[in-house]
Amino acid sequence: MIDIYGDLESTEHLPKVTEEELSDEQVNTELAKIRAELGNKVVVLGHHYQQDDVIALADVTGDSLELAKKAGSLTEAEYIIFCGVHFMAETADMLTDDSKKVILPDLRAGCSMADMANRREIDVAWKYLTESTKDKIVPITYINCSAALKSFVGENNGSICTSSNAEKVITWGLSQGEKLLFFPDQHLGRNTCFKLGIPLEDMVVYDPRQRFGGLTPEQIQKAKVILWYGFCSVHQGFTKEHITMWRQKEPDRTLIVHPECNFEVTQGADLAGSTSYIINHIKAAPAGSKFAVGTEINLVNRLAKQYPHLDIVSLSPYQCLCTTMYRIRPRWLLESFRAIKRGEDLNVIKVDAETTKYALKALEQMLKIS
Repeated sequence: MIDIYGDLESTEHLPKVTEEELSDEQVNTELAKIRAELGNKVVVLGHHYQQDDVIALADVTGDSLELAKKAGSLTEAEYIIFCGVHFMAETADMLTDDSKKVILPDLRAGCSMADMANRREIDVAWKYLTESTKDKIVPITYINCSAALKSFVGENNGSICTSSNAEKVITWGLSQGEKLLFFPDQHLGRNTCFKLGIPLEDMVVYDPRQRFGGLTPEQIQKAKVILWYGFCSVHQGFTKEHITMWRQKEPDRTLIVHPECNFEVTQGADLAGSTSYIINHIKAAPAGSKFAVGTEINLVNRLAKQYPHLDIVSLSPYQCLCTTMYRIRPRWLLESFRAIKRGEDLNVIKVDAETTKYALKALEQMLKIS
């Protein structure tokens, strides 16, 4: 498996195209030419949070799971270029057969939330938690994590979830045992569990940076849900103060946010739901509706352009940008196509067979629940 946790300043795996070599227009012209030559051999997948110039080049757009499922259903394509982040490309590789190669245009496109939990930390936490209570703990991981953590969940008879199906998966998890370990995003776990009727006092946070995760055995025994300390840096850019600002400024504007936002924000908003939920709700809104949206700015701006009959702005006055998604640029996409044309493997994401086996078990469990 490719290691993306090394020196991010290293240029070893960076594409060879430089800003001085080609203009944006030249990049798009050459891309169009090579794409025409390669035809159905290559499919480009683009995540909703990508910038418009990348989305314009995507054959399919969607959230991480939608795109991974699409990758798994492709029959003709030999190469899948995933314009997203590393964990998404891993999932796509695990859902496709060995005849296909999944490419990430820039290996530095990671996810800060996914990086907040690694297999060593989870193994240490699991040992301590299971030794601290006789209750059965069911592990649930948000799909925004590495293949190694998806594999851990499969090995321990848990399930993966998305922001769309978290309620169903958590309900299932609590039917299988007395407690949950939910990682890596504490906010999705807290918001979903609270919505399902679990009080905040029954949830604790395990922080791997502290000795024993900052929890005593007594706290673990008392808790129903153990949340990992992780979070999405983009969605933490939205605050309770932003909610208050809009309530005072335009009380008739609908505030809709992603459940990766913190508890105060989701509780203060009118609506909270996954990326697909936000898109579909706005799409169905009558003309003249006004929204302040708490999610990544590229998606917010794109929705505003797609639905000019609506008034759509960001919940925050500041740019809440996914900087790792921003690393994917058309010129890096061009170098991926150039490499395919040359017959070279550049930035191919490959998950080993053992990890894939158990990660797919967890993915399949999620699909059964959903």
